[in-house]
Amino acid sequence: MLINNNEYFKILENIKSQIHAAQYKAVLGINREQIILYWNIGKIIIENSEYGKSFVENLARDIKLEFPNAKGYSVRNLRYMRRFAEFFNDFENLQVPLADLTWYHNQALMDKISDKEKYLWYGNKILENGWSRRVFCSNRCSKGMRNFSAWNSVKKWFAA
Repeated sequence: MLINNNEYFKILENIKSQIHAAQYKAVLGINREQIILYWNIGKIIIENSEYGKSFVENLARDIKLEFPNAKGYSVRNLRYMRRFAEFFNDFENLQVPLADLTWYHNQALMDKISDKEKYLWYGNKILENGWSRRVFCSNRCSKGMRNFSAWNSVKKWFAA
């Protein structure tokens, strides 16, 4: 029997909404775990830097052998992981908001910004505004830097 009344559709919409919310939370959770994993791999690479440049190349090759279908463990990406761990050498900064940014966004931030405070500021702006990587890059090159400078001036004024 087909149920076709308003109460049923309200129940259905409620369930669909819960499914969408759970899916979104799952994606965020997976993303957070990936960011933490990449940070941990970066720390391991830093801790074993005595092996030289070939260490990262060997890791990339051996990870690919163990996980042939996995993506994200190229030499280039392993170097990004190292940079990420160097940039955020303490785990606390990694928790919020960086763990909610995609790795793709974090790569763009690493490519464009060398100051930790600016990185965190832009990371927050990306999350607040839902910026894609392309939008972030165009905003960063225009009004974003002026906004950061104004924010930094206000922060210094309050600190005095």
